[in-house]
Amino acid sequence: MTPRQCAVLVLALLVLVTGLAAALLVPWHTPPAPRPDQLDALRELPADAVRRGRAFHADLRPVSYGSMLVGLVATLALGLTPLGARIVALFGGHWAARAVVGGLAVVLLGSLVTLPFAAWRHVVLGRYGLSTQGWGGWAVDVLKGYAVSVVLGGLALLGFYALARYVPRWWWAWGAGAAAGLVVLLSFVLPVLVEPIFNKFTPMPDGPLRSELIALADRDGVPVRDVLVADASRRTRAVNAYVSGLGPTRRIVVYDTLLEQADPAEVRSVVAHELGHAKDRDVLTGTALGALGAAASVVAVYLLGSWTGLLRLAGVDSIAEPRSLALLLAVAALAGLAATPAQNLVSRRVEARADAHALALTGDPSTFAAMQQRLSTLNLSDPDPNRLEYLLFASHPSTVERMAAARAYARGMR
Repeated sequence: MTPRQCAVLVLALLVLVTGLAAALLVPWHTPPAPRPDQLDALRELPADAVRRGRAFHADLRPVSYGSMLVGLVATLALGLTPLGARIVALFGGHWAARAVVGGLAVVLLGSLVTLPFAAWRHVVLGRYGLSTQGWGGWAVDVLKGYAVSVVLGGLALLGFYALARYVPRWWWAWGAGAAAGLVVLLSFVLPVLVEPIFNKFTPMPDGPLRSELIALADRDGVPVRDVLVADASRRTRAVNAYVSGLGPTRRIVVYDTLLEQADPAEVRSVVAHELGHAKDRDVLTGTALGALGAAASVVAVYLLGSWTGLLRLAGVDSIAEPRSLALLLAVAALAGLAATPAQNLVSRRVEARADAHALALTGDPSTFAAMQQRLSTLNLSDPDPNRLEYLLFASHPSTVERMAAARAYARGMR
């Protein structure tokens, strides 16, 4: 069997396994709450808060769509013409220099064209009082993001093209395994190494709330190493909490803004939702699906290398040479755009299951509904968004869906 035939077989198996994993692990059985309950929930929300949230999203819409369109056009212009290959070729004749320096130059160029939209977004967030950062702090965070991308991206590029160079017939097999392993590794490493770059984390002081959160996790069978407070207020007034890490690195992280704006029962409700993700191993599921998807992508890239018309369009001879990076980014951008609605559907179902978990764990639907109302108001959410935008871009159930789920749960308690 030739390497290409093996690659076709492996890709088919990876797609089959990914599909089966998604079918078995994603909670497809969790339907949205009845629409009448959603409309009742919408009427409960303060009218001025609903108007403000919708106005905020209306002002963000041209930023988001503009960034998406300009970024996509730039990526396609670099990848589906010889321009990207020529830029990579500027960085010396050695393959490693082209792979790392040239590759990062193409990635950075693609990022820079959307930087004005990021700045525009910062202006909108500041206008609505959601951002507490000045331009200096914003710029520092942007530079930190670029620095992290340079380190991780440089290592990935070097590894990918080294395999393509030194194992020319079977690089796709080694690359698929390496990509899957990298996804798993980053799931453990990123929370510990990268999160502290952007936020300062301090242990929550001993007291009733900390004890209650630890007890809640223990009762749920999700032991955590610590409860940390993130200094989110230095950049935003939005509120949130999450459970970070896996196994020995797992910890509850609470935004300081949440502690300031919500009462202890509401904090417990938010943390109970996040514990639901840990309890149902949503991070592990996402990591497994991501690893399978990464492996399949590498194999698909190898098979794409036989499409001579596409290679000619990009001005490259082989998908395995560093000058092909811009082409790979263009293909990835199109694939990502096509996959986003399905990924968001999966995310909404997972989040709805975590909501159900929080309701069952706390047994307090009124506090859950009140917290969703508070989250919507403080985070300037559109509580009942446009249906098309919701289906395409929403990663969480809407506010009215979540409040309606609490109503349905309360009826079941009677």
